Amino acid sequence: MKEIVYIIDDDASVREGLGDLLRSVGLEVLTFASSQEFLDSKRPDVPGCIILDVRLPGRSGLEFQSMLTSLGIELPVIFISAHSDIPISVRAMKAGAIEFLTKPLREQELLDAAYAGIERDCARRQEVALIAELRSRYDSLTPREREIMNLVVAGSVNKQIAAQVRLSEVTVKVHRGHVMQKMQARSLVDLVRMADSLGLTTKPAWVR
Repeated sequence: MKEIVYIIDDDASVREGLGDLLRSVGLEVLTFASSQEFLDSKRPDVPGCIILDVRLPGRSGLEFQSMLTSLGIELPVIFISAHSDIPISVRAMKAGAIEFLTKPLREQELLDAAYAGIERDCARRQEVALIAELRSRYDSLTPREREIMNLVVAGSVNKQIAAQVRLSEVTVKVHRGHVMQKMQARSLVDLVRMADSLGLTTKPAWVR
């Protein structure tokens, strides 16, 4: 299924107009009259973004943005508003919104924002998938291999590791080779970056 843009606005004419514009460039669109309607819907697990009216009846757009974060819904948000409200726009951007557009909306600005939102969500999903893959590789290591890996990425050389874990250097080299193979690391720098992505270590100064 293609990427989806979700439009949440209590004004039916706005929903219809934005939906027609986005569909005209080949995007899938789902529209909702309220934030609750969006939450109650079944949403496909595909990249997308949300176009959200900042002044919805009941729960405001900013409150809903905060709720999305607490619910773990990480779709990028593009705010739209009938008023140019600097304090609100600043709050929205600080909370992670990718754009704050005022009505009447410029078509190209809206399309650019929607594409940027989808691109950001695609990048986030790729990062999540990568970390999940790295975690699976790390979980395949034996306890001893994890111990060796943690020491390697911390900057210890084989001789130091051998003394610390009370093994011969030859045995350390064997374990280190298994770590590199299972983690599919092409170099020490590659392994350190993997460990950093997993939150296992801080990169040594020589890794950029």
